Amino acid sequence: MRDPSGRADRPSDPRENMPPFEPPPALRNPHLQTVVSRIARSRIAPAYLRERIETADGDFLDLDIWPLPGGEPPAVCLLLHGLEGSSRSGYMVSTAAALAEAGIQAVALNFRSCGGELNLTPGSYHSGRTDDIERSLAWMAQQYPRARRVAAGFSLGGNALLNLLGRAGSSPGVAATAAVSVPYDLALCSDALERGIGRLYAHRFLRTLRKKAREKARMFPGAGASAAAAAKTIREFDELLTAPLHGFRNAADYYERCSAKRFVGTVEIPSILIQSRDDPMVPSASVPLDTIGRKPNLSLVLTRRGGHVGFYDRALGTGREGWLEQSIVRYLLGALA
Repeated sequence: MRDPSGRADRPSDPRENMPPFEPPPALRNPHLQTVVSRIARSRIAPAYLRERIETADGDFLDLDIWPLPGGEPPAVCLLLHGLEGSSRSGYMVSTAAALAEAGIQAVALNFRSCGGELNLTPGSYHSGRTDDIERSLAWMAQQYPRARRVAAGFSLGGNALLNLLGRAGSSPGVAATAAVSVPYDLALCSDALERGIGRLYAHRFLRTLRKKAREKARMFPGAGASAAAAAKTIREFDELLTAPLHGFRNAADYYERCSAKRFVGTVEIPSILIQSRDDPMVPSASVPLDTIGRKPNLSLVLTRRGGHVGFYDRALGTGREGWLEQSIVRYLLGALA
């Protein structure tokens, strides 16, 4: 798992203690990696306690905390899920469990309308919205004043995390981060969801997005959600609802201004970036290899196989002891040390 850029000036990296990712022979297909890993991780029962944060705009955020025994933990990690996921997404639960076993308190943010209850304002979440992440980090700092803070984001959550880190330049109160299966170029990723089997993934996302749009249309008749409830593609949904609701001219403007490729080059804290070349939702050409390679604080793990937030390993499997979860935990522990 050495950095593909071959740079010799990078600091020692705890990834060196992890074996290279190797899928089982039967799970080398990227779609099987994506789907089977999701099913396998869903078997882990979450052990969350919920905390609700009221926001200044009259809305709320739901944080799910994986409790640790004893007093204040030495470290706490904010977890950020992907598009239409939640704290209960398999990769969130398995990572929270792995962090807990390592003595790190996990706090999982449910983006607006993703925690089981529709949010109270017309706007929701998107790939570049960072204010709710900042609110969650501020809550963590107040709740655990002596604990060091880290963060991990998956897919859309990873994109939003890199947006925040790149805009801030320096650390927004976190010591290290992990970002997995990041859609670095939102336009290219949107294109991938309009072709071939990508349309099946898009259909799954749109099923819940359209349902929420119908509910929002009843709550806010003038917000334009009714048209988005009939969207046939992710791009069309973003054009009709995401972009206008959040101050973008159109979907193209939203994609251009919020793609993580714009911000990863100004991230200054230690971060592990885990991507698969065969990700069916994130074209490998969208990963800004040259930009990442110039940053000694960024540790890129670019595997040949693994799917989208899959990484079901031949020896380690998936779940709290899985290759992905242990790669994240070991990296964060090394950075904290």
